[in-house]
Amino acid sequence: MNGTTDLRRRRLAAALALLPFAARAADAPFPDKGRTVRIVLGLAAGGASDAQARFVAGRLGEVLGTPVIVENRPGASFILATEEVIRAAPDGYTLMYAPSSVVAQNPQTLAQVRYDPFKDLTPISLGARGPLVLTVHASVPARNVQELVAWIKANPGKAAYASFGTGTSSHIYGEAFAQQAGLDVVHVPYKGGADAAKDFLAGRVQFYFDAAPNAIQNSATGRVRMLAVAAPKRSAMLPEVPTMGEQGVSGVDMASWLGFYGPARMPPQVVARLNAALAQVLAMPATRDFFRQGAYEAESSTPQQLAELTRATYDQWGATIRKLGLAKQ
Repeated sequence: MNGTTDLRRRRLAAALALLPFAARAADAPFPDKGRTVRIVLGLAAGGASDAQARFVAGRLGEVLGTPVIVENRPGASFILATEEVIRAAPDGYTLMYAPSSVVAQNPQTLAQVRYDPFKDLTPISLGARGPLVLTVHASVPARNVQELVAWIKANPGKAAYASFGTGTSSHIYGEAFAQQAGLDVVHVPYKGGADAAKDFLAGRVQFYFDAAPNAIQNSATGRVRMLAVAAPKRSAMLPEVPTMGEQGVSGVDMASWLGFYGPARMPPQVVARLNAALAQVLAMPATRDFFRQGAYEAESSTPQQLAELTRATYDQWGATIRKLGLAKQ
């Protein structure tokens, strides 16, 4: 039996096993008061995405009238968390808050990914948009991108960059930057932003395409500097930070986003209830203010809009990955 056939049979078995759950979920009112809703996050506690998920969870619980918790399942570039959600009963009590890399990049860059983002997940709502920011450790004498390029070329073998994990946007941006500028650098993947920040702040890695909230927080320590925004235009929350394109580096300009997903085959009425509740939470002034503090914009969407955004981002990253010649690892 080849691997593809085995995978198809396991998916079929999983789907058949979940049919009773789906049938019960379609008949039962949602949510069942007192039953806990889990938001699974594939990153360690303490990072920007974790803070966003916990902020939303607290208010989502109030709107739904039932407890909502965040469960951290870091490791393997979000694969462990994604697989747990895919295996869960499609009843609305297990969700995932995921960066775009989970659905748009991982399936195209990681050989161990066995999920299909279009068949194995149910889009529920967009959660936030925001850029990654190129940051550099204060020990590196660079105040802009061109000075960083010059320093790396003058110090071969000394530059390493951190990422949230192999195949994530921070990794691909690092590779794109290195190729565009002709740099010899080492990639050091971590289990999430919190783990990467520890080594970055200690100077063990020299630069890092970090999530905007982390970049702002880390730069406030004086140990790192923000050099550029990896987005098509400057961030309204970071107007003083120029884009990569403004500093002569193209191909590192796709804004990042995060969304809420559930397992495949969720009942439409459950999806609609969760979507409406998330839209209410994400529109709250307190939520918008909290997200803006980290240079992110809280933003909801319809499930269909998230499905379309997922496909468009997948195709866009696919073109970039092929252009870079990145093989699945």
